[in-house]
Amino acid sequence: MRFDEQRSRSPAGIPASALLVWVLAALAFAPGEAEAQRYRRARYAAPPRGLPDVPGEFTFCRLAYTSVRRDGSGNGWDTDYPEGERNLLLRIVELTRVRSSSWSSGEPGYAVVRATDPELFRCPFIMATDVGELGFRPDEIEPLREYFARGGFFWADDFWGSAGWRHFSGEIQRLLPEYRLVQLTLEHPLFSALYVIPGIPQIPSINSWRSSGGGTSELGADSAVPAVWAVVDEDDRVLVLITHNTDISDGWEREAYDDRYFIDFSPRAYALAVNVLMWAMSR
Repeated sequence: MRFDEQRSRSPAGIPASALLVWVLAALAFAPGEAEAQRYRRARYAAPPRGLPDVPGEFTFCRLAYTSVRRDGSGNGWDTDYPEGERNLLLRIVELTRVRSSSWSSGEPGYAVVRATDPELFRCPFIMATDVGELGFRPDEIEPLREYFARGGFFWADDFWGSAGWRHFSGEIQRLLPEYRLVQLTLEHPLFSALYVIPGIPQIPSINSWRSSGGGTSELGADSAVPAVWAVVDEDDRVLVLITHNTDISDGWEREAYDDRYFIDFSPRAYALAVNVLMWAMSR
């Protein structure tokens, strides 16, 4: 499974230095904005079980996990679900040449899997949010280790502060103790896989942003610096990508809720997402 052949250029051939401006313009005027509004206002039914029945080049698989502690204002595994994946899949189609999976009903092709589900091994990409609450059950360890051994990629997002970091980093090191946990700098090629990412975006939840009068650090000084970490194997392949002190997926989920929030955060959230998905699908 691959993301796209043109890995170093934008879909329109725009120079890398102008790509974030292009993302903002594309998102602001694309038909998908109206689609996102409609999705936000809909009452969602649970997705069908299993994976989408019209396969494409990319399927968004969300990892459903057990919450073992309370962490901030999150809701556990379904934080940002399902609007985050719905909007992201719409934007992936608009901003790239990728054909995403879908259901025969026309619904964007996202799925929810647990670590013990057989469908896990048909999801080259899985994501979890609010991971400061995540706890791996004993029966989930071996399936997940097998998943990574087969080339799987896991993105963990939306947790804040030192307590959340201690908890989740402990869980991920319990899962993959033999591999290194490293902080990625902007020189890492992931940050220029398609769009040039000039800085790690700190994206707050929209509720935190509103209540703080536009602030981006949800826990003040304890979460002031956003960072991207990774668990890498002996060949420096990224197995787990970790976005800490930021809520990238809220930039997708909440894009239609507030024009200022959209302008300030959604383009950067989508630019990073496109890079991450390209990276995951091409390695």
